[in-house]
Amino acid sequence: MQANVGTLDRIARIVVGLALIGLTLAGVIGVWGWIGVVPLATGIFRFCPAYPLLGINTCGKCKSR
Repeated sequence: MQANVGTLDRIARIVVGLALIGLTLAGVIGVWGWIGVVPLATGIFRFCPAYPLLGINTCGKCKSR
């Protein structure tokens, strides 16, 4: 599993994921806020499973081919 999420993309994913989870825990939004786990996990692990399918790689130093 090669990293395909760049630094800015990673920061945005982590911030959005934490915000969604925080809003869910605060009761501001419903259970759909738990979807924030997905961007949080992809930001932490620096790998997005959808990116290879779409041919996207935002990790500049990790570009392959």
